[in-house]
Amino acid sequence: MKIAQKLNGEVVFHVKGVTKTYQMGEVEVHALRGVDLNLYRGEFTVLLGASGSGKSTLLNILGGLDTPTTGQVLYGKQDLTLADEHALTEYRRYHVGFVFQFYNLIPSLTARENVAVVTEISKAPMTPEDALVLVGLGNRMDHFPAQLSGGEQQRVAIARAIAKNPDVLLCDEPTGALDSQTGIMVLEALQRVNESLGTTTAVITHNAGIAQMANRVIHLTDGLISDIHVNAQRVQPNQLSW
Repeated sequence: MKIAQKLNGEVVFHVKGVTKTYQMGEVEVHALRGVDLNLYRGEFTVLLGASGSGKSTLLNILGGLDTPTTGQVLYGKQDLTLADEHALTEYRRYHVGFVFQFYNLIPSLTARENVAVVTEISKAPMTPEDALVLVGLGNRMDHFPAQLSGGEQQRVAIARAIAKNPDVLLCDEPTGALDSQTGIMVLEALQRVNESLGTTTAVITHNAGIAQMANRVIHLTDGLISDIHVNAQRVQPNQLSW
């Protein structure tokens, strides 16, 4: 079974001429070399590229965790490149959910309590229970991280990211530490979030198989966008060629 994409065309991110240069000793590393890109509301995007292609740097800039060396990043009408640290903190807190390769759960807290840590500082959060049900963990809420599998811990991390009702969900190699079967369960959770909440979702990966479930696939090579591919039909996670 395949699912057709449905996008309304509203631009959430407008990226223009973005570069990022790091100084490592006497060597300049050009992580991004002039990226132009729009991301759209409700879109599920995969940023695909090898290690060192610039995809994590781009994701960190979109999430307000880093700033470009040159260029402009607009989130709606907000210019993130002109924002000070306070404004970026507010942006990250209220608009962006992050999911990383490593789960970063608090070992002494249950799944429910790990999610509640975020909802307590949010303006209009979901309940921790609703967030955990959405990622398929309704029966594991009171388990501690050590009692959960890797895939379940990652789904708790997704629930924690979405519980504050973010407009944007940014995922950095969310299946990188998982086997294919467990990874598919995590991707199914991300898909449910995208479809149920309409959250603009960007997933970075080096795994080309994941690209089949995206609305668009953005290929990065050596700090540049080398190709953008639109999937006319999206493949369900459980049918991906891993």
